[in-house]
Amino acid sequence: MNLVVSDLPNDHPPVELVERKGRGHPDSICDALAETLSRNLCRHYLERYGTILHHNVDKALLCGGSAAPAFGGGEILRPLEIYLSGRAAAAGEGKLPLDEIVVEGSRSWLAENLHALDPERHGRLHNVLRPASQALDHLFVRRGGRDSRTPLANDSSIAAGYAPMSALERFVLQADGLLTGRSPGGSRPAWGEDIKFLAIRRGATVSMTIACAMIGRYVADLDAYLAETAAIRHKVRDLAAECGFEECHIRVNAADDPSAGSLYLTVTGTSAEAGDDGQVGRGNRVNGLIAPSRPMSLEAAAGKNPVSHVGKIYNVLARTIAESIVSDLPEVAAAQCYLASAIGSPVSEPAIVHVRLTTRDGSPAGRLKPRIDQVVGHELLQTTQLVDRFLAGTIDLF
Repeated sequence: MNLVVSDLPNDHPPVELVERKGRGHPDSICDALAETLSRNLCRHYLERYGTILHHNVDKALLCGGSAAPAFGGGEILRPLEIYLSGRAAAAGEGKLPLDEIVVEGSRSWLAENLHALDPERHGRLHNVLRPASQALDHLFVRRGGRDSRTPLANDSSIAAGYAPMSALERFVLQADGLLTGRSPGGSRPAWGEDIKFLAIRRGATVSMTIACAMIGRYVADLDAYLAETAAIRHKVRDLAAECGFEECHIRVNAADDPSAGSLYLTVTGTSAEAGDDGQVGRGNRVNGLIAPSRPMSLEAAAGKNPVSHVGKIYNVLARTIAESIVSDLPEVAAAQCYLASAIGSPVSEPAIVHVRLTTRDGSPAGRLKPRIDQVVGHELLQTTQLVDRFLAGTIDLF
């Protein structure tokens, strides 16, 4: 294994920035629909051919519609348009019910995750899948590695992961779970699933801006609207205290101008109905966050095939390796992992693995290389087992 272990400075920056886009954000919708399509394709491939065929369906585009929201109701004037594109083996041959796989699978996800959006009335779904290239089809079925059964990487790609998460990162994820982790349309049906968080830590002080798409049919008037935003503010402030941030300033729907009648009011609970468009890969990284001060890849993991596309596999694996190092080696306070692949090489054999460590006593990271080698080697052997977890949807990718 081409493993490099180096020191990671024990740096506590004075300023930290963390963002998260909730599952109803247009970019998150595209990620979710692309990954749903990949999982559904895999199931159909397994049923029809007994194996997963080559595909990459990570090119989804959401074009926002237009709407007239109002207290107590509102209406969609023009439905949003979603285009699901990519390459898939057997596409165009009449062997797979692609329209059904694309459209029905997407409608199911939208109905299950956006409680105020009617997928049939409020959106239009377009299947623009095309056949895969013969060269990549051939590469997909080839195998190699020590046991000659390991899939070969179908791309040259870079991945990054780190552990542990900072207190601010955990706070942002918990805030999202607090507001949107409930069942759709639960105790606060006025809150749409399009909730975006931007948290800034300066020293020990945190400020968080939250944008929540309010749903007009559940909001009677301005007083009710302001009560809903206040409820979000109070919930998140209490959570901040639980997370150790005693000084936390929270703004909800900061662009509102009530005197001018300008409010973040929607019909469907997502800005996709009128205010924004979406695209795969523009939202959260595979750990669910956008944290520019941390190592991260720009790969769009959602929708890539789970068998051999290292743009998907390695980004999950890099995070897992970093987490395993921190949990398995008590001497390590923090870890970063970088992986690079070489197209045509076994997925379990990266071109390079670079691990950066912060040790608790400040000793050189290099002395831990033999034990790091064992952790990394163990995780690399698990790459083929990730397929079942991707198919089951138990690995979060955005």
